[in-house]
Amino acid sequence: MANQKAIVAGVDGSPAATRAVEWAAADAERRKLPLRIVHVCERWGDMEQSKYCEGMLEAAADRARLRAPGVDVTTELLSGHVVETLMDEAVMAESIVLGSRGLGGFSGMLLGSVGLGVAGHADVPVVIVREEAESERQDIAVGFDGSEDSEAALDYGREQAVARGRRLHVVYAWHMPAGSPYAFGQATAMADDSSADVRERLARWRDQHPEVEVKESFLCEHPVAALIDASRTADLVVVGSRGMGGFASAVLGSVSHGVLHHVHCPVAVVRPPLAAS
Repeated sequence: MANQKAIVAGVDGSPAATRAVEWAAADAERRKLPLRIVHVCERWGDMEQSKYCEGMLEAAADRARLRAPGVDVTTELLSGHVVETLMDEAVMAESIVLGSRGLGGFSGMLLGSVGLGVAGHADVPVVIVREEAESERQDIAVGFDGSEDSEAALDYGREQAVARGRRLHVVYAWHMPAGSPYAFGQATAMADDSSADVRERLARWRDQHPEVEVKESFLCEHPVAALIDASRTADLVVVGSRGMGGFASAVLGSVSHGVLHHVHCPVAVVRPPLAAS
């Protein structure tokens, strides 16, 4: 296990970060991976603050071990700028798990450019966990549009589905953008062509991965609305950091706020393995 990449959970003492640790511990247990819990202390050198941070890490580790007794759990108190430090952690991580809102170092992690930078640029999957209590549901939902990023999301979703014994729900959604120069008939034909291409890609992918049960949804609606609806019966929603169709801005633009604030389960943002420079 020493040579395995670990799931890294960032904590700051907030309820959402506590949920993130629990999620990460359960994921590590299912996938037989080690768990590394970190806290970034920006006011390094303050003895009282350092003791508080160390206590926070110990409490998080205790919670992780209680949730998943067989997981190898380590902790580290780090110093520096939060986002830069997390990006450094991502280099040797299997994935990064964060709470959706924080009290200290991770505050606003999803509500501004800082959070979008981590989710959009980390080389590994970034999982965002909301504060709500965990509940067992049916699917792992993946937004797919045929792009390289969505293919990476599909692969990560497959891993999660297999580890959990869940069905993979692949969601393709298309809608005509406001102010589109195309007539309705032209736009419909474009949507049909795109849908046919995605169906063909998925058929090939399913042939390669018979180990997972797959449900497909092809919808004519806004992709965010489609993902929000799919999240009602999902343990996890997985999206690529960029796309070429309906999910093009699902994580990096204003649309992302709808996904990250309104889905009913954790969200994983995935990039292709070789996408980063």
